[in-house]
Order: sequence, then C-alpha cells, then structure tokens
Amino acid sequence: MHRRELSKEGFLSESNSSQNVTSKPRGKKGEVITWMSLPNKDQLFILALCRLSEPLSNTCLLPYIYYLIKSIVAPGTDKPSDYEAAQISKMSGILVAAFPLAQFATSMFWGRISDARGRKYIILFGLVASVISNLAFGLSRSFGALMFWRILAGLGNGNVGVMRTMTAEIVKERKYQTRAFLLLPLIFNAGMVAGLALGGVLADPVTNLAWLFGPSGLFNFYGNPLGVDWTMRYPYALPAFLNATVLGLTLLLAIFGLKESLPGKEHERDYGVLIGRSVMFRLKKVIVGRSQGYKAVRLDDMGDSAEEIVEDKPVPPAARPPTRPPMPFRKIFTWDVLTAIVSFGLLPLHNAAFMHIYPVYLSTPPADNTKATLFNFNGGLGLRSPSIGLYLSLFGIAGILLQLFVYPRIQARIGTLGVFRIACFVFPVTYALAPYLSVLPHTGFLRWFLIAVVTCAQVLSRTLAIPSTVILLTNSAPAKNVLGTVHGAGNSLSSLARAVGPAVGGWVYAWGMGHGVVGAVWWFYLTVVAGAALAWSYTMNPIVDE
Repeated sequence: MHRRELSKEGFLSESNSSQNVTSKPRGKKGEVITWMSLPNKDQLFILALCRLSEPLSNTCLLPYIYYLIKSIVAPGTDKPSDYEAAQISKMSGILVAAFPLAQFATSMFWGRISDARGRKYIILFGLVASVISNLAFGLSRSFGALMFWRILAGLGNGNVGVMRTMTAEIVKERKYQTRAFLLLPLIFNAGMVAGLALGGVLADPVTNLAWLFGPSGLFNFYGNPLGVDWTMRYPYALPAFLNATVLGLTLLLAIFGLKESLPGKEHERDYGVLIGRSVMFRLKKVIVGRSQGYKAVRLDDMGDSAEEIVEDKPVPPAARPPTRPPMPFRKIFTWDVLTAIVSFGLLPLHNAAFMHIYPVYLSTPPADNTKATLFNFNGGLGLRSPSIGLYLSLFGIAGILLQLFVYPRIQARIGTLGVFRIACFVFPVTYALAPYLSVLPHTGFLRWFLIAVVTCAQVLSRTLAIPSTVILLTNSAPAKNVLGTVHGAGNSLSSLARAVGPAVGGWVYAWGMGHGVVGAVWWFYLTVVAGAALAWSYTMNPIVDE
C-alpha cells in the first residue's frame, strides 16, 4: 500500500509500505525525556514569553466585556432592558471577533514573509503592535475606538504560526518535540489564567479595589471623594496598562535575546543579540568582580559572546547551509495537510465562541424560570466580573497542570490523534448540558458545583485538544522548509474561526435570549460544531500522528 512515512527530520515523505506505524514519541531505549532535558531552553523560554502577547491582549477583557459594553449601550443602569441586553451580546461578539479576524487577514502573509525573510522580525512587530494597542484600548471610550485598537492588536498577533514554526526549528530532534510543542499552549493557558484573573480583578478598580483606588484608597493621593480620578474616567484601563507593561518587557527580552531560527539565516549577524550578550557579559563580570575581587578573565569564560564581541565577524555566505527553493503551493497542501488544517480550524470555531459566550452568560442577570420546560427557559447566572475572572482562572491553572503532567503521559499511551478524539467527544456533551445551569437555584452548593463541572470539562477538553492539533498540523507538513506556510495557513483558518465563532455565537445568544431560549446557542451552534469536529477527526490519516 502506498503511504507516507517520516523522514529523519521528522516530516512526512512518500514511500511504499504496508507496515502500520505506532504513534508514541520515542527516545533511545530506556531514555526518559523530561522538561529539563529539552535543548535550547533559553530560546524556548523567550519564545514562550512572546506567546503571552495573544492571550493577554485577547482574553483579558472577557471577564468585564459585558460591563464594558454596557457602559456604552446602557450607562448608569444596573439591569438593562431586553433590547439593550441583546445589543450588548451582539456588540461584545463583534468586539471579540475583531481580533481574530485581523489575525486571519495577516497570518498567511506573516508565514510567507517569515519563510523568506526570517522569524524574529515578525515576532518583534507583533509585540510592538500589542504594546501600543493595549495602551490605547485602555484609554478608549467609544465602540469605534475599541474596535480599531482590537484590530491593530490582531494584525500584530497574526504571527502565532511563526512562533510554532520557530519551536520546530529550535527543537529539531523528534524525541523532544512532544514536550516542546506543549510549551506554547502551556504559556497560552498561563496567559489566559493571568488575563482572566487580572481582567476580572483590575477592571473598575474604584469598585473592585476600593482599598487602593476608592475614596479612602492607598493611591488616592489627592483625596478625591469618589476615588482616583483617572480610574473613574477610564474604569477599564488598568488591566490594559498592565498588559502593555508585561509585553513591553518581553519585547526588550526578545530584541536582545531571541535568535533567528530560519534555516540559512540563523548565522547572520543580529546586533540585538550581540548587544544583549555584551551587556550580560559585563554584568556577570561586575557581579563576579564584586563578590570575589577583580581577576583576569579568560577568553573562554566569555562563552559564545567572546568571538562575536571581540571579532564580530559575520559567517561568510559560503559557510552557510544552502537554502531550498520555495515549494509550490499545490505540493504543500496535501490531503494530510488539508485534513489537519480543517481540524485546526474547527476547534476554535466552537472553543472561541465558548470563551466569549460563557463569561457573558455568567454575567447575564438571572430570569424567572418557575415555568421552565425542558428547552424553554432563559437568563444567566448574574455573577460579577471579579468572580468570573477568578473562577475561570482557577480552572485555567488546572489546565496548566494537566498540560505539564498528564498530557505527555496520555499522548505517549494512545497517540496524539487518540487524545484529540477524546477531547472532541467531551466538548459536545459539555455544551449540551451547560445551559441547564440557568434553572438551578440562584444560591447553594449545587449551583457552584455544577458550574465547576461544566468549566472543568471544557478546560480539560481544551487542554487535550489544542496541543494535539498543533502537533498533528506540524507532522502533516511535507517538508521542513514549508512549516511557516503550513502553520500560516492553519493559523489563518484558525483566526477566521475565532472571528466567526464569537460573532455568530453572540448573535445566536442574543436571538435565544430574545425568544426565551438561552440554550439556543449551546444546542444549535456549539454542540453542532463540536459534533462536526468529532466526526471530521475520523477523516484524518493516522500516519500524521507519527
């Protein structure tokens, strides 16, 4: 039977064989692969910090988006009318969708540019755009301005595929890749945890952090009787300002520490890295000199920076490895690549919609459901933004622990595709049951316990599914030098799905609320899409799981 096998580099090549291939990552016999055994940990660390840009910029507003839009649509009211509630749902969906829609517009572009020009500059541009857009978003007071800065942030963050490609180029040995490919989703989850927690706690600080920003707050230096003046004029600026600070520091670290990984360009002179090494060498010399007294420093103690700082000679072109010519598009997008890309897009089509709808649902005031039927009931749970942010972030921490300690073991036993199919099965079951939280008593242990069950099930599925889709997409690439293009295409479809999902989900949620059926979006959209993703997973070629 004619099928595809893995080349030595870990990518698929054509061969004729009928032998089945198992799907477990292997090192040498008896060798245990741990996080500490990963190569190039410094580069992976910097790249992982760069990955914080998207979750901090994109998810921080989710706990308070209902209240942010309400301050524009229905200012000064605690309980908006049905029409205003529907408008809040629609506008929040559009605002959430603007970010991934802009990502979709640029993902393929950044992927192709990175394949030709290099990875690092694309990542630096994304961080610059994120810093600027976060600062401006916090100071925006109209829906149009909010949309503009969300779009700019999305344009800059269309480089997620480039980061995934860098991971594959930094960690070339296949035995390390299961753990290496977990790093970006792991940091994404960590960023989501931080973003959700900080967004919930820091939004409207005069109310939520009155001891710091209120009338008697620690930072109310001028004694304003209502609270710190700028936090009253811009109640949702503090989370965005903190995001900009973190990403600004990450930008500096990337400039001076992140190395180019594109084959054929990794040996070119990078003045940012040279300056960073020079600074680190001088700091080390000062610290050692102060603690041990001054002494002569051998040239070999300077490490890699010695030759580059003292001689600073670029690698001659003849010494660089040859660059392969670009592969035609028709040879890149094989059946295995296409099936992996579709799965890569179906996941965020429902997951991103859930990430938008769930906080809005938790924020929506409860309704009188004394006459509820099996499908005809309405209202949300009426939680405040601090409760939503902290609650979702706690389960995000659980997701991080699962990625660190559980996912590698499950993946080693049943393979990446098996893990992905399990996650795809749990999603639709969770979505079908979630809206029944509305008919529970508004207080009591049972309500909170079942909220925890729904949240935990979705986080568990997401934790298993996201790294699996990244690995499957990477392994489907026909050659190493087209990874940027493959991930760019996957990220484009993923970004489009993350734009369509919240927009359509917000519209269906508003329609359901208006017709007294809050479960409409859960049953007719989320469950249907998740079921389609489960069915599609069985069209994927198991060889991609190698």
